[in-house]
Amino acid sequence: MPADAPRVAVVGHVEWVQFARVPHVPGAGEVMHAREPFSEPAGGGAVAAVQLARLAGAATLFTALGEDDHGRRAETRLRALGVELRAARRAQPTRTAVTLVDDAGERTITTFGPRLEPTGGDVELAWDELGGMDAVYFTAGDVAALRAARAARVLVASPRATDALGQGVELDALVLSAQDAVELGELAQARGEAALVVLTEGARGGAYTERSGASGRWTASTLPGAPVDSYGCGDSFAAGLTYGLGAGMDIAGALELAARCGATCLTGRGPYERQLTLAERGGGAPTNARAADQLG
Repeated sequence: MPADAPRVAVVGHVEWVQFARVPHVPGAGEVMHAREPFSEPAGGGAVAAVQLARLAGAATLFTALGEDDHGRRAETRLRALGVELRAARRAQPTRTAVTLVDDAGERTITTFGPRLEPTGGDVELAWDELGGMDAVYFTAGDVAALRAARAARVLVASPRATDALGQGVELDALVLSAQDAVELGELAQARGEAALVVLTEGARGGAYTERSGASGRWTASTLPGAPVDSYGCGDSFAAGLTYGLGAGMDIAGALELAARCGATCLTGRGPYERQLTLAERGGGAPTNARAADQLG
């Protein structure tokens, strides 16, 4: 880990995902041959953790996995990708999913089974570690897990963490897609808890609003290659934002980094073939400011 890199972690979920390419998403009654199949542990928690590890040199993922083959394979692969894993074990199977990526690079996801989430009652997860983190990204877990994550200097959350939000835990930032009806529907319960609300708009960049009423926009980052696969772009963006705020960047700088993370992911197959690294970003993390102070 670079000496000036922030300490970062994710509290969230993992899914074992089967990926494949198709010309287009099949319509009702249509039979279609998929090509280039492969599998990865993915989901919001896993993708964000790998992106953070590539920026910071290390990242810790607090999660829950089934005591099954998918859970064991997910653990092995995530560790190989540089993630330090803290996993509670569940009798239920690890959630699986199928992701179809069409010729335009857009992904369509179908999940199977309930999402396994870490809870504050999972004592084997050593929740006290979060108090030593500069930044944590929270995608799934109960309110006790969110309170443990709040011990970090900067806490960023996804509105899909529905079991934990709306309980009065202060957030430094809430990040979501303006094109996702589910996330927009969950925004109301957590908006008042967030010092910063960030809405991504894909190729149009996005907009943000601070609790003070200040607001602004950012432009999408130039793609470093041809678009290939949109899976993981939003989670990589959220990880970049978390890293930037934890490193002490101002809001504009953190959003610029986040946009580069999302754009880079778009140029790779699956979530991990292309994610921005610290070396590609150029330079170390700034240490002369505190993101928490800037967010008020």
